[in-house]
Amino acid sequence: MTRRLLLSYLSLAALVLLCLEIPLGFVYSRGERERVVNAAKDEAESVSAYAALSLAAGRAERDLPGRVAHCAQRIGGKVVIVDAAGTLLAASHRLDAGMSGTLAARPGIAAALRGTSTVDVRTSTIGGVEYLSVAAPVGQEARPVGAVWLTVPTRTVHERVHHVWLLLALGGCAVLTAVAVVGFAFARWAGRPIRELEQATHDLAEGGRFEPVTITKGPPEVRSLAAAFNHTAARLAHLLASQRAFAGEASHQLKTPLAALRLRLENLEPDIAARARGSLTAAVTETDRLARMVEHLLAMARLEEHAAIPATVDLGGVCAERHRTWQPLFAREDVSLVLFAGSVGPVLAVPGAVEQIMDNLLSNALRASPAGSTVTIELRLQAPPRRALRDSRPRWVDLHVTDEGPGMTQEQRARAFDRFWRAPGAPKGGTGLGLALVQRLAHASGGEAALRAAATGGLDVVIRLPSARPPGEGTPGPGGDRPRRPRREAPALPA
Repeated sequence: MTRRLLLSYLSLAALVLLCLEIPLGFVYSRGERERVVNAAKDEAESVSAYAALSLAAGRAERDLPGRVAHCAQRIGGKVVIVDAAGTLLAASHRLDAGMSGTLAARPGIAAALRGTSTVDVRTSTIGGVEYLSVAAPVGQEARPVGAVWLTVPTRTVHERVHHVWLLLALGGCAVLTAVAVVGFAFARWAGRPIRELEQATHDLAEGGRFEPVTITKGPPEVRSLAAAFNHTAARLAHLLASQRAFAGEASHQLKTPLAALRLRLENLEPDIAARARGSLTAAVTETDRLARMVEHLLAMARLEEHAAIPATVDLGGVCAERHRTWQPLFAREDVSLVLFAGSVGPVLAVPGAVEQIMDNLLSNALRASPAGSTVTIELRLQAPPRRALRDSRPRWVDLHVTDEGPGMTQEQRARAFDRFWRAPGAPKGGTGLGLALVQRLAHASGGEAALRAAATGGLDVVIRLPSARPPGEGTPGPGGDRPRRPRREAPALPA
């Protein structure tokens, strides 16, 4: 913001200076040239009048040489006087024979000998020096008896004009420097409160502790904005803290009563008649469901309260370990659990996130799978096509958990990640929080979660996680984990 404000100040000041100084420089240049021309005209007319008197009195040869020498010395130029035939009468400097014979042919002298009423002013170059040439008739304009030719070097005028242009440029630079200093101070003064607000906004967005912004300087509008931000941020922090505290405390408070309730129900089993055992089993099942819901709420509360940093995780090893753990449960329900791990290398994930994701997905798949069906776990490395020798684009690893259950419609898949939402006709025992927790853990790890319709008619859950291998490297060997790169946003997965 400071740079933009300073640039706007300097642009405006430069525009004003250009609009003022350029016309002023041109006006001065034109006025200086007109002054020199008028001065040369006056000198030419003065010498012409003196030459006319000298010719009329017959003293031209005696008086004119001294007069032209004195005039040339005074103006710093050259003066030549010729008679009506163009013959040289007097000159302030030596002329060779060739130049003396061509004086009458010069445009200025020829015009003066013809009795032109106006003085002929021409600019010519003589000997590499630019001169201002003025010619005036001697005597009456109708019948001139001679002509005066006066040349003045314009170098002094040009130097004076250039000096003025230089002064204008230096003055403009000085004004721009002053504007830059004052504008920088003002921009810093106006931008400091906004930078503090920006930093406080970033801290609040990163989940840090909210500290009120104390702004006592700056424009009134910024101070008003800071006060409104403090009020809004304090209210938001209070609401978030209340929500987290409620979820965490309520979950903690519910764990003990639920454990006691389940124990009491189990203790009642010997005293319950056979016809009431179904109700007791249903009560125990609902108690287990409430316990799982409490565990999920606790996990989500901890995830929201403590934003963990992703670390390198051996995804293939975790999948193999969870496959061994869940294999007996699947076998008891007559459902096959198959693992296609492949060689995908490590991924970046929140510590413990992959285990929770796998447990929730396998639990959902087991409940939805009929007897005799198969649940597949598959890992796929999504590497972008190479376009250069060193491709810097990130790679991703997709974790697929596919079942052969009833599946979901497109509308149901769009709502499946909502909290407490369960599909119509879903098996009993679910809490509606498993997929919501899975999506939160995937996002916290820098990845994405999506639901697809499986080719077998069931559901294909895809968890995309960033690969921990640097782009362009091959599959690492044992223990070949590389340093972690900055986390990139996962590309969107098709629904």
